[in-house]
Amino acid sequence: MNHFSFFAVAAALLALHPSMPTATAQQQQPGQDRPNVLFIISDDLTTTAVSSYGNKLGTTPHIDRLASEGTRFTRAYSQYPVCGPSRASLMFGYYPSATTTYGYVSGRRNVGPDRNSWAQLFRENGYRTARVSKIFHMGSVDIMEGRHGADDPASWDERYNSPAPEVHAEGDSELVQNNPYGRRPVLREEGVNGGNLMNIVKAEEGQPHTDGRTAEQASELIRAYAETEQPFFLSVGFFRPHVPFVAPKEYFEPYPYREMVLPPRVQGDWDDIPERGINYVTSVNGQMSPEQEKKAIAAYYAAVSYMDAQLGKVLQALREEGLEENTIVIFTSDHGFHLGEHRFWMKVGLHEESVRVPLIIKAPGKEPAVSHSLVELLDLYPTVAEMAGLEYSEHLQGKSLVQTLEDPDHEVREAAFSMHRWGGGFAYLLRSEKWAYIQYDEDAGSGMELYDMERDPQQYNNLAGNPQYEDIVAAFRERLQQKLKEVRDNDLVRDESLDVTYDTTGE
Repeated sequence: MNHFSFFAVAAALLALHPSMPTATAQQQQPGQDRPNVLFIISDDLTTTAVSSYGNKLGTTPHIDRLASEGTRFTRAYSQYPVCGPSRASLMFGYYPSATTTYGYVSGRRNVGPDRNSWAQLFRENGYRTARVSKIFHMGSVDIMEGRHGADDPASWDERYNSPAPEVHAEGDSELVQNNPYGRRPVLREEGVNGGNLMNIVKAEEGQPHTDGRTAEQASELIRAYAETEQPFFLSVGFFRPHVPFVAPKEYFEPYPYREMVLPPRVQGDWDDIPERGINYVTSVNGQMSPEQEKKAIAAYYAAVSYMDAQLGKVLQALREEGLEENTIVIFTSDHGFHLGEHRFWMKVGLHEESVRVPLIIKAPGKEPAVSHSLVELLDLYPTVAEMAGLEYSEHLQGKSLVQTLEDPDHEVREAAFSMHRWGGGFAYLLRSEKWAYIQYDEDAGSGMELYDMERDPQQYNNLAGNPQYEDIVAAFRERLQQKLKEVRDNDLVRDESLDVTYDTTGE
């Protein structure tokens, strides 16, 4: 965290005027010596689908090249495994439970008008800020119709959406779950909100796709910015591999579904998982056959490959315009995605595949590296602000990763924190180097999970009820209470009227 004498003055003023922000951006003059920022975020991308994170299918050559040029973080975690709350958290720099932003809103009203989002901080310091497609939350229908969704207008000088047919694209279409909506690949028909179904569309040639349009617009902006002296903060949101799994049909060809290997099935796998730890979409309640499961995995990989190709176009434009050496490039995802592990699908839960995300930061003058430090998406705001030399609020709840970019062995935190609200209450995750601890409700009234991530990285053996581990469980329960107090000990004025339950079928 940056510490300036300015903050001491601001704190003193705040004591007299509590409504004042704790820090304001120091206005700076534009200049090419200041780094540009290219922030790229995918949607629902799990690390298990990324080649540089261990996938053997070569799905992501462009992400992999970026990883070889920057710092690849192997233990990065989302603060909330649902699109809207995760994006509000990383863009405003506060945990979801600090702002009580759990729904499909930007978080602006809960944070207040005097707090800068990450992009807004750069905008108020002379940067040209632009959003292309999904940065704050957009649902599937928002994407399809080119709407702004739950965007924050104060963050941007320019806003561009990328409408496309999505599930209505021409081509072979199939719904690979039999329940609850049957086999119809529909969106909002007959009162059914089907935006979060595993539809597959192998699209015929010549049709527009949202990520293709996003790549074109982002590349066009990069070419335009190269002609100016004003530094830019360009945020590019790719929608894939979020459902529906839509991609040109040639991207499906490398992944014949019959050759997909399903995750191991352990007899009695769910027996030691609390009821609220069973994911909201499973092979059981989706009534998915093994063939459908394999089709879903293959289609997810096809969507990932298409997104990766579009990312490659944006990075190529940056290189061609000679901006690569003066641009901080960040790539990540808002959260992960289950691909049949434990027979779970999609996100929402706090198991590893749902909360762990790829994170790559390529910064001018920094050598390529791999960091195994535990980090959070929340850390991006203070990290990039510090690299750009911008002052930011001392109340941001993330931690700067700048020292880690200098020394990849530097440890940022002892445990990463994530949470979600599902099934009538809250659940919390503390992920340390060795352990993953999940607690349902603050009093653990709905159960706990404890996994030895060194011996059991796939989380098959819940140790929380084993007497041999009761001291470890007790220690995590205490650490969690301390973390929750720390998270909530902030100076935000929250709008409780926006404390709404999200609807996962509407993404």
